[in-house]
Amino acid sequence: MDADGISQAASFMPLFPIIGAIVGLIVGIGVWLLELILPQMVSAVIGMGLLLLINGAQHMDGLLDFGDGVMFHGSRSGKLRVMRDPTTGAGGFALGAVVLLVTITAIAALPSAFVVPALSACEACAMFGMVLATAAGKSAHNGMNTIFVNAMHRRRASSLIISCLIILVVSYLVLRYVGLVAVVGAVVTALVMVRVSNRHFGGLTGDVLGATNEIARSVSLLLVLVSLKWA
Repeated sequence: MDADGISQAASFMPLFPIIGAIVGLIVGIGVWLLELILPQMVSAVIGMGLLLLINGAQHMDGLLDFGDGVMFHGSRSGKLRVMRDPTTGAGGFALGAVVLLVTITAIAALPSAFVVPALSACEACAMFGMVLATAAGKSAHNGMNTIFVNAMHRRRASSLIISCLIILVVSYLVLRYVGLVAVVGAVVTALVMVRVSNRHFGGLTGDVLGATNEIARSVSLLLVLVSLKWA
């Protein structure tokens, strides 16, 4: 995607939760159908693969780079350099493995009746996590992330209100109050990621935003499971 395409995508960032809801709906239907003929764990693994395929694995790549950057003991410039390294180190591998395993296990643990709505809501929450992080954070360096940060900051209040309304409506419609709990997970994840990125990198990077997406999905799914258990 060229600079104009990225700028255009950034201008529609408040609507990202809608895209997430659609992606989650597609994957959720796929997982639900697979569970009719396959064990839940196998279906969950394939479902995770579909998520990575549809998203182009870009967010997962960001998660791995983020893990390497956080684990690197050195200056901020050194951490940023490590994140740009195409190879994956122990930090990235460990964080990626944990998030993947938690997400897959959480999908497998969902009751069949909640697979589709939960994945739709949680994928929307994952996208909202990126939107909130972009609105709340600052750029660590001039790069692709800067286009999204600047676009959100130009109309931060209105853009954030629009995105908040979308995620609240979508989550409530598909999961009622359980969906609102999932949104809390995305909000907490986004704010924590902003704080961590400021401390380690001096601000947001594209990798941090990708990592926020992956972690927010995982946290939201866990909160959905907890809410369903105690409902």
